[in-house]
Amino acid sequence: MQNKFPIYIISKGRAYNPITAKNFLREKIDFFIAVEPQEYDEYCKAIPKKYVLKLPFKNLGVGSYPARNYCWEHSKTNGFEYHWLFDDNILFFMKWVNGKRRKWDDINSALKFVEAVTNKHKIEILGFEEPNFVVKPPPRAFKFNCHVYSAMLIKNNLPYRWRLKYNEDVDLCLQVLHNGGKTMSCVFYMANKVSTADKMKGGNQDELYEGNSIKKNLLKAKTIEAVWPQYSKTVIRFGRHHHLINWKQFKKC
Repeated sequence: MQNKFPIYIISKGRAYNPITAKNFLREKIDFFIAVEPQEYDEYCKAIPKKYVLKLPFKNLGVGSYPARNYCWEHSKTNGFEYHWLFDDNILFFMKWVNGKRRKWDDINSALKFVEAVTNKHKIEILGFEEPNFVVKPPPRAFKFNCHVYSAMLIKNNLPYRWRLKYNEDVDLCLQVLHNGGKTMSCVFYMANKVSTADKMKGGNQDELYEGNSIKKNLLKAKTIEAVWPQYSKTVIRFGRHHHLINWKQFKKC
């Protein structure tokens, strides 16, 4: 099934369980999963080869942002206005039905719901909220000028790019909002991902976060604070160091 905009998944060290890709395969949705060359053959055993996109670099040690930018340019080169970018650990989608969050298998309907908004609003980054952050039936289908992450629809002609080793999604959203752009997160449909606390093998858990160690959590928070001191500060939340950003300040933009 071909979507309006191309779908990319970035993945490393998870050929053993490419969760997001499996969901798209089940629903017969076309996608690319971007992997490093040393893992290409392994992923081709887990996923049909036509879906596997080989990156031109490996083991850079700077996190996922080079792979994210590669997908961005791949989409732009092929003439698309937006591209989808998903993390590789999306367990399932959810939808509000009769006032309750329900698991939703029709992923394509969720994608099209968000894609349709690009025709009505000038939004630079769109995406799906995580269910844990939408515990009550929302009064509207979307919230504006907020943090978008894990399941994102990004406008290709933006002058910004992924650039940080840690909290790269926070940084990209702040680049947009700081410069007067708009972001939007869908709270009617939601994307439920594996919690970072679950320490899923592979991805950034192995390469960057070291199982959410104290020093890495502090470094993550301090990194975004160093880049955006006017918006972010490091605090203790949920028993660990965390960056704190008041996203409501962008509502007036």
